[in-house]
Amino acid sequence: MKLIKIKRETRLEKRFTPKMGRLHTRVTYIKKTFLNIIPLETLHKYRETYYGEIKDCEDCLLSK
Repeated sequence: MKLIKIKRETRLEKRFTPKMGRLHTRVTYIKKTFLNIIPLETLHKYRETYYGEIKDCEDCLLSK
């Protein structure tokens, strides 16, 4: 049994970009978990654009 696993989770979030304004997008989080229950850290998060491109989430802000 492995103690540390890598897990992917996709959520629907509201994001804001200066060029497009507010948008609803699917954001995928890659997390490292202990015993598949306790999250230790987020390794990476990315989102898929309307055109199918994969972009890093650091270029857009969470909408208020």
